[in-house]
Amino acid sequence: MNAYIFPGQGAQFTGMGLDLYENSTLAKELFEKANAILGFRITDIMFEGSAEDLKETKVTQPAIFLHSVILAKTLGDQFKPDMVAGHSLGEFSALVANGALSFEDGLKLVSQRALAMQKACELTPSTMAAVLGLEDAIVEDICAKTEGIVVAANYNCPGQLVISGEVDAINRACEAMKEAGARRALVLPVGGAFHSPLMEPAREELAAAIENTPFSKPNCPIYQNVTANAVIDENEIKANLISQLTAPVRWTQSVQQMIADGALLFTEVGPGNVLQGLVKKINREAQTAAATFTPNL
Repeated sequence: MNAYIFPGQGAQFTGMGLDLYENSTLAKELFEKANAILGFRITDIMFEGSAEDLKETKVTQPAIFLHSVILAKTLGDQFKPDMVAGHSLGEFSALVANGALSFEDGLKLVSQRALAMQKACELTPSTMAAVLGLEDAIVEDICAKTEGIVVAANYNCPGQLVISGEVDAINRACEAMKEAGARRALVLPVGGAFHSPLMEPAREELAAAIENTPFSKPNCPIYQNVTANAVIDENEIKANLISQLTAPVRWTQSVQQMIADGALLFTEVGPGNVLQGLVKKINREAQTAAATFTPNL
């Protein structure tokens, strides 16, 4: 079975999507439609902007979404997913790819999500940190015992977890992780505590937008971050999407479940190859590939 996976924030690079724009009339139309919907030329920033420009949350999230979704659409008949999943932001790309969301509605939600998260970040000094070489249970235990808000946020692969919370609590937790034998506990250059209770204001703001957006029955299951299980019911998809901002990304568990349900090949659609690497770390036997665009004007 073919599983298609969609990356989240951090995969962006200058020049992303330019080959699509220049070599596919469909891609060019969709990029221009995106510029109109967003009210600024995101294509200029994607194709020529600096790394700093691309790091702005209001740019990063729509940019990665657009690269992933437009690449999927240019694959035409080649794109036949039996199941999909996306890492954090990538869940929105996956939902457009499997027909649950329209391109336009997906982009609007991603843009609203980015702005809501940015606002939430500005309310409390907060950050995230990568913890390498500790078992999940030990990381969870240290987070629970640390003063302040700090939680396990991304279960990326065995031995690689990201924690999220208040700056001081993250620093305290990192020290405790190192004492407990972590190979590394490294604060990440992010602007906020994604997938933690500190995202509650953003979750509330996004919940209203998601509730008011029409979702269709998807053409294949999505394995959502919140549950790591196959979902095809539109109402369940919406509820999980709303929970996603304050809940952990269960990527390890999602990939394991997809394999248990018959996934043989994981194809990453979008910028970068981070997810392919994580899949291999979760299961060495898994086959991975990158979606590649063949010009067809």
